[in-house]
Order: sequence, then C-alpha cells, then structure tokens
Amino acid sequence: MSRSLGGTKQESERALEAVLDTLSGALQKGEKLDWRGFGVFKVRESKARQARNPRTGELVAVPAKKVATFKPGKELSALLNKESE
Repeated sequence: MSRSLGGTKQESERALEAVLDTLSGALQKGEKLDWRGFGVFKVRESKARQARNPRTGELVAVPAKKVATFKPGKELSALLNKESE
C-alpha cells in the first residue's frame, strides 16, 4: 500500500489505522457505513436463543448480542467473480 500511495510504510499504517478506527467507532454507535464501490458495514442484533453443546448434547443459553456484518458492493462482487467467468 505504501508504494501505491508514494509514502512510507509508517504513513500507510497510520492511514489504515485511522480508517479502521473510524469504521469501529461508527459501528459502536450503531451507524451503517456505506463505502461506495466496496460494500456496506452495519451492526445486526442477534436474539437470545437456546443452542446445543455438540460434545455433550446439553442445552446452552446463548445471550443476545450485536454482530458486525459486511455486504460487498456490486463493484467488489464483480471484481471477485471476474476470474470465474
């Protein structure tokens, strides 16, 4: 990344950290982040549920939680599937 931007490795790392901090902060606030041409990051809430421990077979309570999700945009999907066509 530093070569394509013409900067140092440290500058590239700081830029990437800034992007990731912004993304993490937006998701913590429950905001949806739409990155045009790349995809959409958002938070989804999963409900509390009962699951089964595969080793013992006993029921386990799984609490409700928030989960970060990503849906790739059309451009990224097209780029990823370009080779298979």
